[in-house]
Amino acid sequence: MKKLQIDIGSTYFKTSANGQTNQYFRNFDIDIYDDVLDKCGELIKEFNKDEIFICSSANGGLSTLIIGITSLFSIKYATNIAFNSGINIIDTLLYSKIKESQPPKELIDVVIIAGGIDEVKPKFDNNLLEYLKEVNYQNIVYVGNKTDANFIKENIPNIVTLPNIIDNKLQVVEEHLREYLTNLYQADIVGKEDIKRLYNITNNQIYSTPFIVNNALPHLNKLFEITDPFLVIDIGGATTDIHYSTDLVENKNIITQSGYDRLVFKKLGVFKSRESLVFIAKNNEFVYELLDYLGVNENILEEYSDKATITLMQLAIFLVLYQVSKSHNDYVTLKLEILKSIVLTGGISKVLSDEDIDRIIRFFYKKILNFTQIPTIITDRNYEIWTLGMEEIHGK
Repeated sequence: MKKLQIDIGSTYFKTSANGQTNQYFRNFDIDIYDDVLDKCGELIKEFNKDEIFICSSANGGLSTLIIGITSLFSIKYATNIAFNSGINIIDTLLYSKIKESQPPKELIDVVIIAGGIDEVKPKFDNNLLEYLKEVNYQNIVYVGNKTDANFIKENIPNIVTLPNIIDNKLQVVEEHLREYLTNLYQADIVGKEDIKRLYNITNNQIYSTPFIVNNALPHLNKLFEITDPFLVIDIGGATTDIHYSTDLVENKNIITQSGYDRLVFKKLGVFKSRESLVFIAKNNEFVYELLDYLGVNENILEEYSDKATITLMQLAIFLVLYQVSKSHNDYVTLKLEILKSIVLTGGISKVLSDEDIDRIIRFFYKKILNFTQIPTIITDRNYEIWTLGMEEIHGK
């Protein structure tokens, strides 16, 4: 089937057609639809609306507040499911600290309340109700224990109640919440005026890019010689995502059905999140040694140049690996010592050379893990991963 595939990102958009993939830097002075037509109008004319397939991460993702009983189970499980549903912006609140916590001032797209296995004593009380009065939210969903379900339904208007995300063996149950959040994400994409106008050129559903990429992961061996367990690092302008084999996860209770999970670092993008990336880098104990190893000094972090962009992308790779290593252990710890393959995609694949990537990964493995051997490095130079995901969703 003749087809045109388009991926709309926060900084770039990409097209794939006739065996060729191209990337375009977005013009932020006009909306996405006009920008796509301006740069690719002649290409689009070659296809009818049934032959054009679009995915997007440009709507910024849903903002999510997760209220949970424990960090180890309810908050961690709900966060994991949210990331795998394509959600980027997540704040969490431990219920024991709800009295002293300040409600967020910005609008929250969806509040998730979770906690406890089904046979526990009641966990939630009027403190939750008082807190929620101060939260400006559009949607709210309860995925906690059955004991509290009636209290929640009777006292929180318009709440959606779904089955508990924690079973009695403390295993994650993702299906219902993931479907709910995925549908919310799709509705959000359609509701964004910029994205909605793209339906003028396609009859097909517009999916979230993270959802598309996640569907490509089981089939990556169609593109590359890859060995499980592997890690995909996608460095973008606003965020850096990783997708990883669940064989790498220390906590087996959190493993989801697909065999591949997603984690988003919303402060590690190289354009829109540049300032936060630099801040995080400056506060990492190994970064100055790393900069010296790369042959640059800290002034590079304040520069706006091609060399500075290369350095920032290298730092993003290092910081992502550091934050999922045993040295950090903030959200999820991955067994990087058994990692067989690292796949790099996104803007990084058009900027960094093989040597740039190899040097940074060798530094991490030697300095942080005390390993001299590193995983096989694969760079998605032709931006093929997202196109593979589109084919798996829409058919060949």
